[in-house]
Amino acid sequence: MSVQTSNTTTKIKNITVVGTGVIGNGWITRFLANGYHVTASDLDPKAEARTREAVSRAWPAMEKKGLTNGASLDNLSFESDLGKAVSNADFVQENVPEREELKRQVIAEIDKYAPEETIIASSTSGILPSTLQADCSLYPERVIVAHPFNPVYLMPLVELVGGQKTSPSSINVAKSVYDGMEMKPLVIRTEIEGHVADRLMEAIWREALHIVNDGVATTDEVDASIVYGPGLRWALMGPFMTLHMGGGKQGMAHLLEQFGPALKLPWTKLEAPELTEELSEKVISGCEQQTAGTTMEELEERRDQFLIELQDLVKKYWPAATIKGEL
Repeated sequence: MSVQTSNTTTKIKNITVVGTGVIGNGWITRFLANGYHVTASDLDPKAEARTREAVSRAWPAMEKKGLTNGASLDNLSFESDLGKAVSNADFVQENVPEREELKRQVIAEIDKYAPEETIIASSTSGILPSTLQADCSLYPERVIVAHPFNPVYLMPLVELVGGQKTSPSSINVAKSVYDGMEMKPLVIRTEIEGHVADRLMEAIWREALHIVNDGVATTDEVDASIVYGPGLRWALMGPFMTLHMGGGKQGMAHLLEQFGPALKLPWTKLEAPELTEELSEKVISGCEQQTAGTTMEELEERRDQFLIELQDLVKKYWPAATIKGEL
C-alpha cells in the first residue's frame, strides 16, 4: 500500500462510519457538515432512525458554527452490510463498542473489503493500534487510532496514534482530513493505553470518586470546583501553562522550586476506589439532582452553544493555541 498525502486527501469524498452510537453519530454529523458523503453502517435495525434524529438535533449547532459548501443531510445513506458499506469508501471511521475482540474482528473485515488506499481510523479510547491491526491480512499499515471527544461534531481534539505496522503516510493522510474539518489532530508518537487526554481525565475522575465516596464533597460541588476554578484557566492554557504563570516572572522554574516538594505529599489517591453500591448511588443520585427538571436534549443544546462560543473566545484571546509537532 502506498499513500500520497497531497493527492489522496483531495480525492477523499466518501466516508463510511461503522458503528452509530454517540461517537459514531457525532462523526457523521461532523463529516456531513464538512461536505462529505457519508455511508453509515450498523447492524441494529433501529440505528438509522436514531442516527437521523441525532444528526438533525445537532445540525442547528453546525449551522451556527458554519457549514462547508455542499454540506447536506441528504448526503447520508445507510448500509447494514459491512462489506458493501466500505467497498467504495475513501476513508473509514470505526466506532463499534469498546471490546477488543469485536473491534479486531470488525477492523479485519473492513481491511478485507475496503479499497487499498482507504485509511481505517478507529475511535477507540484505550486500545492500542498494534492490537487493532493484528488480524488485518491485507493492509495493516493503514490502520490507525483517531480518538475524538464528545461531542465529536464540536470538540476539535482528535488523538492520532499509529501501531507497529502503521505507515507514516497513513497518519499524514488522516491528519490532513481532520485538519480540513477544523479539528486539532494531536499525533502521539508512542502507543499507550488510554492515549493522553483520557489518562489525564481518568486521574481527575478517580480522585473525584474518592472525594465523593469519603463524603468530602457532593458531585455538584466537585463539578463546581472545576467549572469555577482550574477549568476556566485550562480552557485557554492547559495545566502546564497555568502553573507556569503561577510562578510569577520566573515562571515554572520558580513554581517547581517552591511547590515541587509538595508532589511527595500523600494528597491524592491514584488508585480508584471500589465501586460499591453505596458509591454508585451517591454518584447517580448526585448527577440526577444536578440535572433535575432538565432533559438530556436541553443539556446537549446548552453544552453545544457554550462550546461554540468558548472556542471563539479561545481563538480571540489565544490565537497561537495550536498543536505543534508530535508527542
